[in-house]
Amino acid sequence: MRTFFNVEDLGDLKAALAEAQEVKKNRYAYQHLGKNKTLLMIFFNNSLRTRLSTQKAATNLGMNVIVLDVNAGAWKLETERGVIMDGDKSEHLLEAIPVMGSYCDIIAVRSFAGLTDREFDYAETIVGQFVRYSGRPVIAMETATVHPLQAFADLITIEEYKPVARPKVVLTWAPHCRALPQAVPNSFAQWMNAADVDFVITHPEGYELDPKFVGGARVEYDQHKALEGAHFVYAKNWSCPGLTNPADYGKILSRDMNWTIDTEHMSWTDNGYFMHCLPVRRGLIVTDDVIESDHSIVIPEAANREISAETVIKRVLESGI
Repeated sequence: MRTFFNVEDLGDLKAALAEAQEVKKNRYAYQHLGKNKTLLMIFFNNSLRTRLSTQKAATNLGMNVIVLDVNAGAWKLETERGVIMDGDKSEHLLEAIPVMGSYCDIIAVRSFAGLTDREFDYAETIVGQFVRYSGRPVIAMETATVHPLQAFADLITIEEYKPVARPKVVLTWAPHCRALPQAVPNSFAQWMNAADVDFVITHPEGYELDPKFVGGARVEYDQHKALEGAHFVYAKNWSCPGLTNPADYGKILSRDMNWTIDTEHMSWTDNGYFMHCLPVRRGLIVTDDVIESDHSIVIPEAANREISAETVIKRVLESGI
């Protein structure tokens, strides 16, 4: 496996989930794979769970880890071709990338959407250059459009907590004070479509996700109807994907607090579990009583980020880099 961006990169999903459980049983059983190998983690944006879990996962596998925060202690990087670099950016990504590749065996990149240019974001312009020019396997630690390590951890968690063989999983939009990317809901939708679950997406009109991620999922604009009988409620805000009106891309179209997940919302479910990728804005996405309840699994979900990352890095190492 040379790149990890989407669920299909893992191949057989049931086999990947079984492998993740083996990794979880003994996180240090594969240290021979990473001996004398280096993971370079590059962050264009802030991180807590992604940074800690991925670094821990690589360490579990015996790897050396280098962490580079592009916005603190590195030259400011230009990302577009054909520009006259007479501003505050003193190095081009096209020179920086092969240099980075010369210092490591695997590169993991985190880069958010700018939310101003849909074409630029959905072309995965930044991480795509790492794939083309680094000469190294590239793992997405979140990109403009996807967050596969999070979605893999989400699925691992659902497998561990599901009360029935084929649970009903609902991805619900919730209000937020800032415009957020679609990466988490995109990947969650993609992975749930690949899993053996009854998957429903609910959101206000205007927040339709890209069809390539929605796939065959049922879209329900009535949140109450969507949540009825749910076993898992995954709450997440995202800004307008700009499908019907490109000018609305990245904008906040609704602040409707009726979509906030509270005890009443959870009462519509089948004793459902609450999920969120974190960090979460309490009082906007979810109320205190829900996220602190015994059916909130946000902490085990976050802990499984280590497992998803280790499983992925293990597979890259096993590919014979």
